[in-house]
Amino acid sequence: MMRKTMATALFVLVTAVVGATPNENKENPGLKTINGAQVKIHNDTAGDTLLVPLHSQSPVLSYQNLVYKRRLDSIPQSVQLSYNAHVQGYIDIYLNRKEQIGKMLGLSKYYFPIFEKSLKETGIPDEIKYISIIESSLNPHAISKSGAIGPWQFMYATAKGYRLLIDSYVDERKDPVSASYAAAAYFKDAYKQFGDWLLAIAAYNCGAGTVRKAIQRAGGETDFWKIREFLPLETRNYVPAFIATVYVMKNYTKHNITSRPADFNTNTDIITVNKFVSLASISKAINVDIKELSVLNPSYKKQIINGSSTSPKNLVIPKVDRQAFASLYNALNHLPNGQDMQIIAASNADYEPAYFNLPASHKVKKGETLLAIANHYRVEVQDLKVWNNLKSTSIVPGQWLKLSSKPVISDLSTYQVQKEKTLIL
Repeated sequence: MMRKTMATALFVLVTAVVGATPNENKENPGLKTINGAQVKIHNDTAGDTLLVPLHSQSPVLSYQNLVYKRRLDSIPQSVQLSYNAHVQGYIDIYLNRKEQIGKMLGLSKYYFPIFEKSLKETGIPDEIKYISIIESSLNPHAISKSGAIGPWQFMYATAKGYRLLIDSYVDERKDPVSASYAAAAYFKDAYKQFGDWLLAIAAYNCGAGTVRKAIQRAGGETDFWKIREFLPLETRNYVPAFIATVYVMKNYTKHNITSRPADFNTNTDIITVNKFVSLASISKAINVDIKELSVLNPSYKKQIINGSSTSPKNLVIPKVDRQAFASLYNALNHLPNGQDMQIIAASNADYEPAYFNLPASHKVKKGETLLAIANHYRVEVQDLKVWNNLKSTSIVPGQWLKLSSKPVISDLSTYQVQKEKTLIL
């Protein structure tokens, strides 16, 4: 009965906000009439004006919150953008982070067209692109504590399952184009399982198996808000945070939020490269900071584009003038006499990665973590786990870790040469 009463009250109040003006009740000055329904006007301690149905003892929603609901409802949507206290809580949080939201708006002008293309081609709702803000704040180099990487935060096993290339040179989890197609494929699979976009979004956070278990515990319900209490805490908050993100990104001008330009040139060209070439040489040729090239080409782990005639790779550069293109052509097609491209790739001392002098193994010191070791050698946590057959990120002092797929030689030992033995045993 309470649920029905609340729904009726909400309908009256939302109607009032959208298209009606409260009228004074001359016989009873303490009341106002909205679309034929009488309400009391109450100002709470926070200064919000609350509209209270005549026969109710407590306010339902503040006038301002009803405005938020109306704005959410007005957004064209394929994903249900529900409004409730959980969503409002995240809207409030985001509206207190105007500078960060402004930065996301600037970055979105570069990344969202990339994501929109992959989502549209896969038949996924456009709203799903906002998941990338929650996952990574649109940072292609983002790495979570659990080892998820890239703008869409793929774990190693999931990335492999969705055919993202991860090898010594490339990690496509960081590539905005490849990763967004993989994310679109994941959402397509999740929607096939659950037939509901909010459940698909929940599955992206905690896994389809966890969502299925929550549905079972909720008696077969397939509504996110009805199974929410049976989901992990992070996932319970993940969906409201997504809806709040959509709200803020769509209504930022109404909250005095200003878009901040990205700190890199978002007007770019794409060049196909069919040989090994370093970002350092490209940086020098077109006079662009290598940090900017790294942002535009985040998937190249060693700042080397390992293109070949059979597997060409894309190089993204800021738009440059014709003179710079001539220098770029020389950098891509001519090598100094007698030098190998892979050696040239390591020539920039300021950005020379540690892996050019990578030892075969590392002995864990007290207090070291797997993430710290991975960062030191500029390799991936998941690579270390695979190379060392680790099921978790737990390591202990004195443990030897492989730093490649090659066997570890943990200690040098001597060998007594015997009579008639050779170096080839």
